[in-house]
Amino acid sequence: MDVRISRLDNGLTIVTDHMPHLETAALGVWVRVGSRNETETQHGLTHLLEHMAFKGTKRRSAREIAEQIEAVGGELNASTSVENTAYYARVLADDVPLAVDLLSDILGNSMFDPLELKREQHVILQEIGGAQDSPEDWAFDLMQETAWPGQPIGRTILGTPQTVRSFSPDSIREYLDKHYRAGSMVLSAAGKVDHDAIVKLAGECFGRFPEGPGAGFPAASYRGGENRRVRELMEAQLLLAFEGKPYKHPDYYAIQILAAILGGGMSSRLFQEVRETRGLCYAVYAFHWAFTDTGLFGIHAASGEEDLEELMPVLLGELIRAGERIDEEEVARARAQIRASLMMAMESPVARAGQIARQMMVYGRCLDPTEIVERIDAVTAEDVRRVAAETFASRVPTLSAVGPVGKLMEAGDIAERLGGARAAAPEASKEGSYAGLGAGRPH
Repeated sequence: MDVRISRLDNGLTIVTDHMPHLETAALGVWVRVGSRNETETQHGLTHLLEHMAFKGTKRRSAREIAEQIEAVGGELNASTSVENTAYYARVLADDVPLAVDLLSDILGNSMFDPLELKREQHVILQEIGGAQDSPEDWAFDLMQETAWPGQPIGRTILGTPQTVRSFSPDSIREYLDKHYRAGSMVLSAAGKVDHDAIVKLAGECFGRFPEGPGAGFPAASYRGGENRRVRELMEAQLLLAFEGKPYKHPDYYAIQILAAILGGGMSSRLFQEVRETRGLCYAVYAFHWAFTDTGLFGIHAASGEEDLEELMPVLLGELIRAGERIDEEEVARARAQIRASLMMAMESPVARAGQIARQMMVYGRCLDPTEIVERIDAVTAEDVRRVAAETFASRVPTLSAVGPVGKLMEAGDIAERLGGARAAAPEASKEGSYAGLGAGRPH
């Protein structure tokens, strides 16, 4: 690993990882702004801005942007998440100057033409419709908004048809001016890259960006509860989640290992018990999402209506058992999975550029892989058991479900069985109100 870090006078961070055996480079700009920065009337604006950045600048039309990157065989793309937005390119090493220039142009000179905006709003409305047509995507959206009701972190990234239609070129510019400031931006590059050359390019292309940090995130307050949508589908999509850990929490690696043990692969407990032994569903896995100040530990399963009554008790039994018995062999296997994933990412310039950018945004430095491995190896079976018991027995659960889920166990009963119910929960609405455990009301 050959990581170097520099900063421009305006506060923009440049981080590179030189990988001399490659002939290509992956680079991009990561901005510390995501959907959780939005007010209620701005819902979906971060994502729309990401789309509009490619729709023409003072120097290039939308077609010219596409033609110039593809004329050198490169790729240019972007993505929006809860806490950051990324604009990135993959090019041959000789074409890094073009990529840096294109990235600075779309972020600093976008025109936000009203006709282009109207077309892109229509495209995003189709994207929203596609997400709503997918029961799995819908269940994940319901999970997030039920975990953090009435908060930006709980809202979908895409926005709603009403909010997306409401945005104007002026509202986009105002949002960009507030959040796209040099102190909140990281220019990251990995592959066959020259750090000093990229710093020089960054100074020429990004030195004019305004100083200072963008706005911070509003604090998240996990609530939990229940949100189910009964629909006539062949398969039920089920998500059971609990409050997790933020990036910097001492138990971050322990809960990552817990996710791997419970549902990280074909040898995991849930896959073996639920899929292989009992045949209750085709897909089942566990995950942990970390954010700056909170997290979410979840289990996803897709099953037929006839298996739901048996499925939930089996899932809960595995959660309870995780707090009582986890052995060193399981922890060692999970460690190996996480280490392998880390090392495989180290060999990909695309993954590496994103990894070091996010580390700079979260920790203010790049973590050496040796340091990460040491933290993973320091986690004991006792640590994982303790985290499992704390997570499942002392947290209000979040239950979201889409499909033939009318007979599914309710969130209050789940909490009571796990030993963590705060109070008796009222009956859940079959149309998905935030019934139960004080989860509030939907917008």
